[in-house]
Amino acid sequence: MTGPIPIPASTPPPTSSPSRVLICDDQELIRMGLRMVVDSQPDLTVVGEAADGDAAIAGAAALEPDLVLMDVRMPGLDGLAATEHLCAQPHGPRILVVTTFDLDEYAYAALRAGANGFLVKDAPAEEILVTVRAVLRGEVMVAPSLTRRLVERFVLHGPASASTPAQRRRLAALTEREREVLALVAGGLANGEIAGRLFVGETTVKTHLGRILTKLGLRDRIHAVIFAYESGLVRVGD
Repeated sequence: MTGPIPIPASTPPPTSSPSRVLICDDQELIRMGLRMVVDSQPDLTVVGEAADGDAAIAGAAALEPDLVLMDVRMPGLDGLAATEHLCAQPHGPRILVVTTFDLDEYAYAALRAGANGFLVKDAPAEEILVTVRAVLRGEVMVAPSLTRRLVERFVLHGPASASTPAQRRRLAALTEREREVLALVAGGLANGEIAGRLFVGETTVKTHLGRILTKLGLRDRIHAVIFAYESGLVRVGD
């Protein structure tokens, strides 16, 4: 007998539920545009919309989205405060900050509060979908080429502050090579570029970075960059 074996009607092929997305923006046109892009994909679905931070928090509690597309500047409770609240929840959604990429201090603070990356409001649909799916996979979507620009504006050009004893103790837990890798990450180099600089394999760089995050108690690459500057490992002009 040749040909495919039929699947009985009582046992349909397994399917996975689409990822649930909540859109929070005070501009209705922005919400409509993002909804059209997200809902066009079979693996994504918009479960709700919110026009301010309070509505986003309430919507996240009621709808249990996997991801919130979070605007920064909104009337009432802004996106920063809402991000801080949602990221403090034990099983909260991932947060993708929706920004003009002006990289204002609110967007930077939202990232520090636990947001998982930036989404440019006028980005093409394909880029939006790539970013959304990457964040849903657990990646942090801040390109290495943009890392230094972000840090320079909000760490290097901000008010100078000395590292704390706790930061210095955490930094002392790293090996010399791990410090070297962290400094290069803070300089905006991608893993392949770091590997070329140190004459090691890219897998080795990934291993070092994983150990750095574990030792420092950090969640991802961008928070490692912020720590590198705030702890004094990397300074202006390095």
